[in-house]
Amino acid sequence: MLLEIEGLNSHYGRIHALKSASLTVREGELVALVGANGAGKTTLLRTLSGVHPASSGRITFDGCDITRMKASRRA
Repeated sequence: MLLEIEGLNSHYGRIHALKSASLTVREGELVALVGANGAGKTTLLRTLSGVHPASSGRITFDGCDITRMKASRRA
């Protein structure tokens, strides 16, 4: 797996913005993120990039756990 997201949660204060998100992307795959306003698309991307911290869950990229890695190191 190139990118694996498992049970990812993210909060803005007391607001639970991302609830148990899971996703697997294999090398060479193209993935689209589609959803209604307020569905958590931007929060997911902000959390994946490290701009917004994950409350819990795990993000693995190319076999390396990047969940707590700073945004500047992820890029």
